[in-house]
Amino acid sequence: MELKPIRMGEQYQRALEVACWYVDHEPVPDSPEGDRFEVLLMLIEAYENTIYPASAPDPVAAIKFRMEQAGLVAKDLVAMIGKLDRVYEIINCKRPLILAMIRRLQAGLHISAESLISGSASSGWFPAQCAVLTVHFSASARTRSYFCLASSS
Repeated sequence: MELKPIRMGEQYQRALEVACWYVDHEPVPDSPEGDRFEVLLMLIEAYENTIYPASAPDPVAAIKFRMEQAGLVAKDLVAMIGKLDRVYEIINCKRPLILAMIRRLQAGLHISAESLISGSASSGWFPAQCAVLTVHFSASARTRSYFCLASSS
């Protein structure tokens, strides 16, 4: 098989067949066949990334998943998010995560910051056309940064 970009399903199927053969007959690393196998895997991966793009994880889903894994309840998140009503606002998508919450959730639940910052547009619980929204509270002279996880086009 000649190595070239994979553009169609038939080419992809053929590339998978060849890759399977290489898995069964593993070539020596850094040999011409080993390099060919490595390049073939890169081509397959590039095609799969265009056909089956990975969507960004939903932060609330990541939190709920981690809670389920660890056997946690909403009350257990109070130290990381704030009062219990705030916890419920977050897990019910009524309020966005702020940077301090993201940091504490990352440390406490061992969820990657990327999962907590990026999110799916389907969550729909953020202002339209937002990337980072900073709200200034004049009474307390504090600044809170809200990371918006969805945008509207």
